[in-house]
Amino acid sequence: MPYFAVIDTETNWKNELMSIGTVIADCETFKPVKVRYHIITPEYKVGGMFSDVLFDERLKHILCPKDDAIIDLVYLLKEYEVGSIFAYNAPFDRTLLPQLRCFDWYDIVRVAAYRQYNPKITELDECCKTGRLKHDYGVEAMLRRMSGDFTYSETHNALYDALDELEIMRLLGYKPEIYTKMK
Repeated sequence: MPYFAVIDTETNWKNELMSIGTVIADCETFKPVKVRYHIITPEYKVGGMFSDVLFDERLKHILCPKDDAIIDLVYLLKEYEVGSIFAYNAPFDRTLLPQLRCFDWYDIVRVAAYRQYNPKITELDECCKTGRLKHDYGVEAMLRRMSGDFTYSETHNALYDALDELEIMRLLGYKPEIYTKMK
């Protein structure tokens, strides 16, 4: 398939889904071809740790109930013939989106945080026996490490975070096939 999706979610204080950021990307270039940003109502009104960045004036968003967001998202994924969804810490996002279990899910961190896959992880970095970094392998720390931009700060807006996660994949330089499908 020529496209894959990167999805990120944010939750409110009740650990309910309050936003979904989706990027459809080209499998060869890793460039975004379509983005979609859903803000879930009424759940966003509860507030959450990152509520202050929900309504970014630079982002077009769709404010709707969760079921409508899922329907729209499924149509978008089918329109681009997406079969694979990638996320950083994918088990978390997949749990919040059980309606999307019919798609193949892949966890970006399972490649990005491992010395054997990520050349930016050196022998000086503290790793487990498996090769996984013991700490500092979140999106912000990983993008700082991989891009060399140590001023980068993660916004925790679902769409911006999905774009950041796509950038991590691009910087790693592996085709989507290298990632292991989640069970």
